[in-house]
Amino acid sequence: MSAPVVVAARRTPIGTAGRKLREVTVDKLAAPVLAAVVDDVWPLTAMRGVDDVVLGNCLGPGGNVARVAALAAGLDVTVPGVTVDRQCGSGLAAILQAGQFIRAGDARLVLAGGAESASTAPRRSHRVAPDGGSPGPYERAPFTPRAYGDPDMGVAAEDLARARGVTRGRQDAYAAASHAKALLARDAGRFDDELIPVGGLHRDDRPRRLDPAVLARMPAAFVPRGTVTAGNSCANSDGAAVVALVGDDLRAGRPGLRLVAGAVVGCDPRLPGWGPVPAVRRVLSAAGVRLSDLAAVEIVEAFAGQVLAVTDALGLDPLGKHAELVCADGGALALGHPWGASGAVVVVRLFGRLVRGGAPAGTLGLATAAIGGGMGVAGLFEVVR
Repeated sequence: MSAPVVVAARRTPIGTAGRKLREVTVDKLAAPVLAAVVDDVWPLTAMRGVDDVVLGNCLGPGGNVARVAALAAGLDVTVPGVTVDRQCGSGLAAILQAGQFIRAGDARLVLAGGAESASTAPRRSHRVAPDGGSPGPYERAPFTPRAYGDPDMGVAAEDLARARGVTRGRQDAYAAASHAKALLARDAGRFDDELIPVGGLHRDDRPRRLDPAVLARMPAAFVPRGTVTAGNSCANSDGAAVVALVGDDLRAGRPGLRLVAGAVVGCDPRLPGWGPVPAVRRVLSAAGVRLSDLAAVEIVEAFAGQVLAVTDALGLDPLGKHAELVCADGGALALGHPWGASGAVVVVRLFGRLVRGGAPAGTLGLATAAIGGGMGVAGLFEVVR
């Protein structure tokens, strides 16, 4: 068996749904990133063909997005593809699955990540209405059976923030900080080496300066008199992110991120945002690592209240002493949340912060995401040189 190592990591700029990338389909988002990652690992690809492509996707057109994107990227017709749906954790789950292929000896070079086009996701309708009435719009697939409440994500974030005592002020402050970090990172060029322009978009289009006074006046978005607003929530977005994983015996001295441990766990379906807590605890326990050993943490920022509920439970203070540990360059609140891709975006960000950033061998980083339906996913990575 060989330990899987991420040796290349790229992403598209993230575009807010309905804007610059509104006409770029999900396969066309993924294809140029796949092609770029193949180029990045040259000449490994000359010595060893790509064994598989694993992509996360939530609301695409169906079929097998990974296979379509692989062919569109110019990969050989012998390269297969599989599409993973773990909702907002799909991109990270795809990377963990690719790592399992390599660890088991079934593959030596796999491209993995995720892609989502909220702009071009098809609208669906019932052919036969479930209640026997007239066919009508199909709003969304259920996250859970009705007996578990099947909450929308915004409502669930509100419930979690209330259950964990996360105030509106902290949520607004965290959202403002995420945007401020992302603007600083973008202006400093810290995203440049991971970006592959697509659809005329060359940089993330969402980060902006948030006025605390304006944030404080924004109305509740999901629950009357609630604390979750449009200002402290992510935006539905378009984007793709891909990494290349190889066996440690194949990396030939290339620096990268060794996948130490990964986990997908279930939690209360009524509070799906809680999922990262047990997932993180499981991977840390499996690796014999403490949170204090980590140099970087990337969490998919779907809602500020959800992130703070998770970080509070883990003993992290992202508005204080851990501001440079947790999403140091901002996250999905600032950049946007292309659902099936976001779990891979956080791994690309870890790669940028640690590998491109020059962290020494042995440095540890963590990526995690909450998942609709009551799940969490986490991956622990270690820098190798």
